[in-house]
Amino acid sequence: MLLISIKELQINEEIQDKELRVIGQDGSQLGIMSASSAQKIANDSNLDLVKIAPQAKPPVCKIMDYGKYRFEQAKREKEARKNQHTIDVKEIKLSLNIDTHDFNTKVKNAFKFFAHGDKVKVSIRFRGREMGHSEYGYDTMKRFSDACAEVSTIEKPAKLEGRNMLMFLAPKSVK
Repeated sequence: MLLISIKELQINEEIQDKELRVIGQDGSQLGIMSASSAQKIANDSNLDLVKIAPQAKPPVCKIMDYGKYRFEQAKREKEARKNQHTIDVKEIKLSLNIDTHDFNTKVKNAFKFFAHGDKVKVSIRFRGREMGHSEYGYDTMKRFSDACAEVSTIEKPAKLEGRNMLMFLAPKSVK
């Protein structure tokens, strides 16, 4: 089994290997040496010996300031979390005999969701005798997808599932 990355790296006395390939703090190769001599070089320069590639033969260690390295890594991870955007799925509920103004309000809300980069789940719940007229539901869904066509694409077309009809719309990618 090959480990891609290890969250906690071995440092200083935790390294038990006999031979190590050592890299200096400026990135220069110091060669293959014993763990004790590599540790002595690191101690002389008041730095840490960090095993950065344990799967290599021999393992690769680097002389660096481990505290500064962890701080920089945490800063990069925080920056990456700040820049990522989660895509939410917002739901818009329509009815079979929705009026024009209500329909336009729902379309306007969908536009806001698409502008924010969210996906939209459009649903119609059939009550009582409405189940016998599912074709009207398809018509309403088609009308809604046509109204949102300039900013969205149909991710999953309208489908009747039990008493509900569902359709998923995704925002068009901005290029």
